[in-house]
Formats: sequence, structure tokens, C-alpha cells
Amino acid sequence: MIMVKKGVYCLAITVEEPVDITVGALGRLEFLSGSYVYVGSALNGIEARLRRHIKTSRGRGETTHWHIDYLLRAPEVEIEDLFVKLTDLREECEFADSVSELGKPTKGFGCSDCRCVSHLFRVEGFDFLPRLGLKPFYLD
Repeated sequence: MIMVKKGVYCLAITVEEPVDITVGALGRLEFLSGSYVYVGSALNGIEARLRRHIKTSRGRGETTHWHIDYLLRAPEVEIEDLFVKLTDLREECEFADSVSELGKPTKGFGCSDCRCVSHLFRVEGFDFLPRLGLKPFYLD
């Protein structure tokens, strides 16, 4: 029997130069150059979700399901690292709350199905992610 890994993840993202992107119903948003953390969850298979995000960031994603898809498609945007916490629990909002204390939120981004202010934050760097209980994650 194959075990499906489930959990919460953070994408460590670099925006190499400022970019304006239309993000679904949020409309046109400006993303300044710098570091961003996107908090997500995948309770039906974290590896497949992360592979999908990487595929989208490399220009091969064809479907737009989430706000993050719009951002990852921009050529100025790159996923630097992946961090995860394997769990069966819905902890995405708790992690978003923790990251919000260390970063500036992009209001309404990635949180249309919860009460969070955002699930995307502009941060000074990514060093804090392991202190939140997340581990670096590498795809084969």
C-alpha cells in the first residue's frame, strides 16, 4: 500500500523584478521585487501539489485553480525552495498567521476559503521557516 503524504507547505518565492499581475477576482496586483512566502495545504497528496506548482512556475501549467497560479506563471517569479510539515490536520491558517507576524500580507491572496488576511507574504528572507516546524522538501 502506498502512503500519500499530506500536510502544510510553504513556497519560498523570489520576485526578481517588480511585476503587475491580474489575479482572478482580486484584480491587478503589484508585486515588488523581493522574497515571498506562500502558505498552502495539500491533504490529498503534497508531492503532487508541489510538482504542480513547480510545473506552473516553469511555464508548463495549463490550469488556473488558485491565486498562486497567476503569480507563478510570471517569468519574473521563481520558486527558490519548498518547506513542508507532514500532517493530517488542517493547519494552513495557523502557519499563515505565524508568517504574517514576520511579513507583509498581500491582502486576500490565497485565502478566499478562510478568514485569513492572506496566505502570501513579502518577507526579508526564508531563514525563519524551519523555526516554524517546517522542513526543507526535495522532490525526486
